[in-house]
Amino acid sequence: MRKDDKHKDSKKIKRSFKSCLLSFVFNVGLIGLALVGLYVLFVFLQMPSLDSILHETREPAIIFLDKNGTEIRSSGRIMGVPVSVDTLPPHVYQAILAIEDRGFYKHGALSYRGTFRALFVNLFRGKFAAGGSTITQQTAKNIFLSRDKKVSRKVQELILSYWLENRFTKNQILDLYMNRISLVGGLRGIDAASSLLFGHGANKMTVAESAQIAAMLKAPTTYSPLKNPERNIKRARVVLIEMVKQGYITLETAQRAARELKVANVKTDKNIYRYWTDFVMDEIESRIGNINQDLYVYTTMDIKLQARIAAILSDKIGEYQGAIVSISRDGAIQAMVGGDDYQVSQFNRVLALRQPGSTFKPVVYLVALEHGMTPESYVNDSPFAIGDYNPKNYNDKYYGDITLANAFARSVNSVPLKLTKQYGIDSVLNMAARLGVGNKLKREYSTVLGASEMNLLDLTTIYSVIWNDGQSVRPYSITKIKNAQGDIIYDRNPSEEIQILSDTTVEYMKQLLYDVVVNGTGKRAYAKNVFGGKTGTSNNNRDAWFVGATPDYVMGVWVGKDDFTPMSSKITGGTLPATIFHDIVK
Repeated sequence: MRKDDKHKDSKKIKRSFKSCLLSFVFNVGLIGLALVGLYVLFVFLQMPSLDSILHETREPAIIFLDKNGTEIRSSGRIMGVPVSVDTLPPHVYQAILAIEDRGFYKHGALSYRGTFRALFVNLFRGKFAAGGSTITQQTAKNIFLSRDKKVSRKVQELILSYWLENRFTKNQILDLYMNRISLVGGLRGIDAASSLLFGHGANKMTVAESAQIAAMLKAPTTYSPLKNPERNIKRARVVLIEMVKQGYITLETAQRAARELKVANVKTDKNIYRYWTDFVMDEIESRIGNINQDLYVYTTMDIKLQARIAAILSDKIGEYQGAIVSISRDGAIQAMVGGDDYQVSQFNRVLALRQPGSTFKPVVYLVALEHGMTPESYVNDSPFAIGDYNPKNYNDKYYGDITLANAFARSVNSVPLKLTKQYGIDSVLNMAARLGVGNKLKREYSTVLGASEMNLLDLTTIYSVIWNDGQSVRPYSITKIKNAQGDIIYDRNPSEEIQILSDTTVEYMKQLLYDVVVNGTGKRAYAKNVFGGKTGTSNNNRDAWFVGATPDYVMGVWVGKDDFTPMSSKITGGTLPATIFHDIVK
């Protein structure tokens, strides 16, 4: 073969090799692009509906308000009031833009300049020290996606970012970011964070407060005013500097705001309202049924009285448990503490069934007064039995012929039993029914001395009727319920009061109750503003009670043990419960 032919064949082989190589690379590239496309499609198909992402589902929030419209606490509320660029003071969102995305209104879903800058910084420092995500990317990442560091999540983030930019205006994306970002305590949105940290909504944030909120965006836990206040303030100063550099505020404004930076003063929730809000929640459901929207519930609570009661009860009961409820004359429940510590036990002891002991005796005396007796009528206190039932007086002490007032003040046992035999046990049960508790009592003579169980709320209601001048009392905790739009869902319409006791009977009964705190077993409860009260102790000192009244409320106090074991023999209704009542009302 000639040399020319060999040379030509060699060139053909080289051209053939190059063609094959180019073809191979091209085909590999096509296959690679196809695989990437398939992967992107696969990731896209795994995403939830883009439209449904915007409509976050959650449990309805319940905001409980006191009698003056002040918020007590909330249940299920994780988001604040929706905010908008159009309604917020400009410095609020300008602080966010200054520190998080200064070119937000200029670039698209991605900021190539920011991305390359962050890449250069991270490579130079040899670690992840800077991020280049836009607010649009952060909205997609933090709000719509999990925090898993996976390629698929990053692809979804890019898809969502471009979708957001094409679907919404820049202002709408910024609104979405401000309303959904999670900053503190599991709450969503800058309004919820502002309410928790500063005690007011985002629409009232100062420049300093706006800087402190914006400071958290980089890392909410690291720069939290609650957990790391010094770091938060330090970064807030950086935010203020950036706001000056970008022309949002003047240097003078920034300096003034820097002086206003401070540690957030968040009131710790000591759970002193939880027994109450649990009780009210049941009342809400009984009034409106299923809860399927955010509600503002206006209650009858007096938060100052509630706080005082909770503090004194916790300080006094020691190794025991306790419960207190306060009711106004018309039945408004002003305070309710169901135990020493809600975190330890959520059981509401105001609703626990216990033996009321001698605090039930007014029911019997009301029967006697209705049948013509007076506080000055004489009765005989001596050992007395009905069949096998033979209860004794406290310390086995008897007084012979004494007045009805004296028998009541000393809380003797024989007299109410004799009165029950004289007027009939049905008369006593009927009286209890008129006062609101008759259908819960046993038709036994032991009921007369408080052996039939009832709860503190029902017992206190009996006394409320007396101090409501003998008119019916139906306890209530809610005055009004509104939805988030301000529409009234429920508005209390009180039923007309019924005269249960005559004026004469009421006046005599009030006199008997007053004698208890002046001359009888309830002396430790006495104070200048106390109208009267009654002590009670169940068998073996398992329960100790005091129910008394002031011009503003009727209050019931119970002390005992959850396991029904006896307390110290020194604990009676006239000792610890009466003392607690006195300390609250004095």
